[in-house]
Amino acid sequence: MLERHVTLHAGEKVLIRQLVPEDVALYPDFLSEVTSDDLRLRFFAPMREVSPEMIDKLIHYDPAHAMAFIAIEETTAKMLGVVRLHDDPNDESAEFAILVRSRLKGHGLGWLLMKHMIAFAKEKGLKIVRGEVLAENLSMLLMCSELGFHAHDDPDEHGVKRVELILDEVPHEAVH
Repeated sequence: MLERHVTLHAGEKVLIRQLVPEDVALYPDFLSEVTSDDLRLRFFAPMREVSPEMIDKLIHYDPAHAMAFIAIEETTAKMLGVVRLHDDPNDESAEFAILVRSRLKGHGLGWLLMKHMIAFAKEKGLKIVRGEVLAENLSMLLMCSELGFHAHDDPDEHGVKRVELILDEVPHEAVH
């Protein structure tokens, strides 16, 4: 379940596959089409660009305790989005993070990446997938709700919602 071919709403053919270190070359073009506001929504801090050190950290992860999937447009080989999953120390739950090209928001790419990540988490035997979403990020909160996540105010972070999906409650057909 590491690779899947999908089609976006507008008909673009996309390959979702595991992120590998060689994908570092795809990041500059990808990030050039992510607005500073979308970077802020993802990283919870104002930023104009992602540093090479941060990209290196995002590319290199331990597959025993983390996974990342990227979406590649099949006709251009451009990176369209990425979803990450980092296991908690208990190996029963994990935290996700997602980022897509800003022009593709609302095209179904985030939805497909999230479903792919959820299916992987279920196969891995995780019990819970969770994430943090800025309360102002209504489109992300709506997508999470539609995918079955429950949102709660984060008691430690003002303006942040914690979203949580209990994987036993997700029907198999909902992620395939």
